[in-house]
Amino acid sequence: MKQHQGILTVECTYRCDVCNKTYADRSSLKIHQRVHTGERPYRCDVCNKTFSNRRNLKGHEHIHTGKRPHCCDMCNKTFKRLEHLKVHQRVHTGERPYRCDVCNKTYTGSGSLKVHQSLHTGEGPYHCDVCNKTFSNTRNLKVHEYIHTGKRPHCCDMCNKTFKRLEHLKAHQRVHSGERPYRCEMCNKTFTERGSLKVHQRVHTGECPYHCDVCNKTFFDRSNLKKHQRVHSGERPYCCDVCNRTFNYKSVLKRHLLSCCNQQS
Repeated sequence: MKQHQGILTVECTYRCDVCNKTYADRSSLKIHQRVHTGERPYRCDVCNKTFSNRRNLKGHEHIHTGKRPHCCDMCNKTFKRLEHLKVHQRVHTGERPYRCDVCNKTYTGSGSLKVHQSLHTGEGPYHCDVCNKTFSNTRNLKVHEYIHTGKRPHCCDMCNKTFKRLEHLKAHQRVHSGERPYRCEMCNKTFTERGSLKVHQRVHTGECPYHCDVCNKTFFDRSNLKKHQRVHSGERPYCCDVCNRTFNYKSVLKRHLLSCCNQQS
């Protein structure tokens, strides 16, 4: 530790020989190296899930105990981890300290920034062991894996419809309750989901963050980009069960079925 003009600075003298990241002490380096080795020496006594450090294990154990020891003094919302509370408090302060060096968009947490940056880099550090599809975060990978297992763990208690994601269940339940809590400040249109509001707001801002790598055409949302890419790939994923003709859009298949089924009858 050095003192320079009255400011204490910490020397990072321990370097990872795999990625050259530096640390101030040997123990932090040792914990980091488990990212490369895959070592996870800390195990949960309840569900046997393993972790690379004791801190993550302790945070995980709150899932089983229900304990949420960290409380926001502004709105009384509680959290299992102190770092989650700190990120949440920025909602009240307006602080967004993490900035994308490509488009200057800012975020309250480093995790949100990393997920965003994958839009620019195309990198997905988490991959599915079944089909090798890559994802920007572990949460999306876990949900994707349900495609292979068929698991839909979240069930609506009103109509028994099941969902892969809890947030999709919550949004669906608003169909029954009529709740539309997300409102556009420009035109007052309301939505059941925050994501739908964000996509809608691009109508007003003109933002088109998704672009085609082949022809550079831009789109408001990822789903429309994906549909457009079929023009270049020739993919036709929708098939008529009557005549086996294939289509690149579900809406075109539906129109075709009306005429095809009428002809068969």
